[in-house]
Amino acid sequence: MKIDEIKAIAEIVAANDLAELKLEREGFSLEIKRGGNTVVAAAPVSVIAPAPAAAAAAAPAAAPAAPAADNAKRITIDSPLVGTLYRAPSPEAAPFVKVGDKVTPDTVVCIVEAMKVMNEIKAEKSGVIRDILVENGSAVEFGQPLFVIE
Repeated sequence: MKIDEIKAIAEIVAANDLAELKLEREGFSLEIKRGGNTVVAAAPVSVIAPAPAAAAAAAPAAAPAAPAADNAKRITIDSPLVGTLYRAPSPEAAPFVKVGDKVTPDTVVCIVEAMKVMNEIKAEKSGVIRDILVENGSAVEFGQPLFVIE
């Protein structure tokens, strides 16, 4: 099962306010429980994601409140999975993006490592990077804001 499929299933669970979902396919099992803090998928993929309310609580505190007009322009790029975030393709390389860089929907902004698989995270939106919310090498949760763009 691909990460995009798992993300879509998690969004369906959240949108329909389901408490629990279990999906089994040949060689793959996915179990999502809301109300707790985890979503678990077993062999060959493991994903842990908090329910939307828990994800919001776990996200780092946002910058001080700006005027409503400013907030309307600010959009976040969120993590599509749980893992370790890397801002550059290798320790010696320059970061994919930095504050002030323009991004398009196809711009790779970081990598999230999950189960030894490096997943390129694209902006999926156009704009300018205004803030980087997560440090290089830190753990990220499903739905956690990573970057702020305008």
